Amino acid sequence: MQNRPLEFGFISLAAVSPRLRLADPAGNLPLLESALSTAAEQGASIVLLPELCITGYTCGDLFNQDTLLREANKALLHLAAFCGKLGVAAVVGLPVADSGRLFNCAAFLADGKVVGIVPKTHLPNTAEFYEQRWFASSRVWDKTSVRIEDRDVPMGVDLLFRAANHPDCVIGIEICEDLWSVEPPSGPLALAGANLLLNPSASDELLGKARYRRDLVTQQSARCIAAYAYASAGANESSSDVVYGGHCLVAKNGALLGESERFLFGDSMVISQVDVQRLNHERRRSSTFFGTRPAARVRTLDFMLGIPFGSSPKLKRRIHPHPFVPTDTAARDEHCREIFSIQAAGLARRIRHTHTKSVVLGLSGGLDSTLALLVTVEAFDRLGFDRKGIVCVTMPGPGTTSRTKNNAVKLAELLGVTLREIPIGEAVALHLRDIGHPEGKHDVTFENVQARERTQILMNLAGSLGGFVVGTGDLSEAALGWCTFNGDHMSMYHVNIGVPKTLVRHLVTWAAHARYLGDARAVLEDVVDTPVSPELLPPSADGTIAQETEAIVGPYDLHDFFLFHTVRNGFRPRKTLWLAEHAFAGKYDEAALRKWFKVFLRRFFSQQFKRNAMPDGPKVGSVALSPRGDWRMPADAHADAWLRELE
Repeated sequence: MQNRPLEFGFISLAAVSPRLRLADPAGNLPLLESALSTAAEQGASIVLLPELCITGYTCGDLFNQDTLLREANKALLHLAAFCGKLGVAAVVGLPVADSGRLFNCAAFLADGKVVGIVPKTHLPNTAEFYEQRWFASSRVWDKTSVRIEDRDVPMGVDLLFRAANHPDCVIGIEICEDLWSVEPPSGPLALAGANLLLNPSASDELLGKARYRRDLVTQQSARCIAAYAYASAGANESSSDVVYGGHCLVAKNGALLGESERFLFGDSMVISQVDVQRLNHERRRSSTFFGTRPAARVRTLDFMLGIPFGSSPKLKRRIHPHPFVPTDTAARDEHCREIFSIQAAGLARRIRHTHTKSVVLGLSGGLDSTLALLVTVEAFDRLGFDRKGIVCVTMPGPGTTSRTKNNAVKLAELLGVTLREIPIGEAVALHLRDIGHPEGKHDVTFENVQARERTQILMNLAGSLGGFVVGTGDLSEAALGWCTFNGDHMSMYHVNIGVPKTLVRHLVTWAAHARYLGDARAVLEDVVDTPVSPELLPPSADGTIAQETEAIVGPYDLHDFFLFHTVRNGFRPRKTLWLAEHAFAGKYDEAALRKWFKVFLRRFFSQQFKRNAMPDGPKVGSVALSPRGDWRMPADAHADAWLRELE
């Protein structure tokens, strides 16, 4: 059976806190098997169980009993065989004795065997914890293996576990207090290649501790650019003066993917799919990560990673169709507020540096120029400058419609800025005659002449006023090269150049409701509802927009999706296309997705020469295309290798 999630790096991972019988390994076997089976039924390929879960964490001096230790070893081998039958890999906790010492360990089980064992390093011995009474630290372990029944098993803190059939997946293990230490072992393990960090734990519950624990897990996942799973002992461990909650967490690179309900006496579990290919890409982008030398040598043990027997391979995560736009309304509003502030601060700094109190921008009544105007107004207000220093120019031409022109005029009046109208029809007609362009031929030259005429007006007007031109183009247009070279492509400062088209609409909507009331809000809402168009071709017979951008270059929601996953995540086209099929299911079929993806790739590669000459503008997100900042590629690179994946 073809397993596309694994092929594209999605690993299904479960953190489980099962029911438990204290000091009864044989009695715990069916409970642990039940938890493993439940996780496997839900598609988990890797299952993390808590610290010392085979015996229970709160056994106290019973850890010194040979009976308990022998029973634990038997249960371990039984669980290893059971995992082999299920087709899952698992991490389980147990005490391991060797040479007169006892170690608190995590065993990695896969392929029907115990692949390796990792001992705990940092043993808490304060307040309610007494681990040093029974256990030795990994620091005193000087061997490479331990005898479990009749077999030598690799043991040490230097172990990594790599999926032989999916080498993008590398697992490192640390145990409970190791995470709370000054230098957690997961740091060196991550530098050595581990991108899935698993922590079997027995962390008791105190007021406020859950939040602190959650922060530790998410922050360590960010520091290590890794996924981090945490499974803590459950309520059945509660004994004497301490209570355990069974807190299970999964985080990825600073984001919490999920957590379980606490204080259950049954099993508690959280399952997430983690994209390890994306994590590896993030590491390759981070000089802080790849430039740090691993602290120690490691031993890498291979295992086979697959899907649990009886489950069907499928993507269990929702793929957001608009990766630049948060789904949560409150988060989206905060996102917009911060981006708006970054844009305004960047423009204000440029205004102060140039000692000007006048700027010029072309106001068309479309989304991009409207956002540029709103940002410019914000910058002027922050500087305490008169808004009359903002000179908006509406330049009606052959394709201008009354709707966009009227919105531009109304908005300029309502915002109290200076408005000038300079028609370009005669100048364009004269220039077309001068270059011998046939009358009535509405081709690319006809369109570009208009864009360059408008830019010439803006530049010369700014020069006469001692100011500069504020550009209006956005990130999506820069990616596609949907701008006229030395036309709207050029300005002295591009305030929108870091904002993708799918987010521009939300920014204008946010500003309409967060900054304005009455007529101004109504105009902004109508701008948002206006089809995206450069208005370079004559309107329809009824006076409406005839030239809609998305009918020509394709839907911007698709192009922004392709842009994000190609540039930000470095995904192969096959993977991006597969994700798009999930994200846009029911809206675009596979043929449409493939068609527009090819358009994106061809334009993205061929239009780098425009990005090489793009003006300054503020970076606002993790995807930016300025050659002076994030993005450097040759203008003559070929897209063939990328396009072949879509054939």
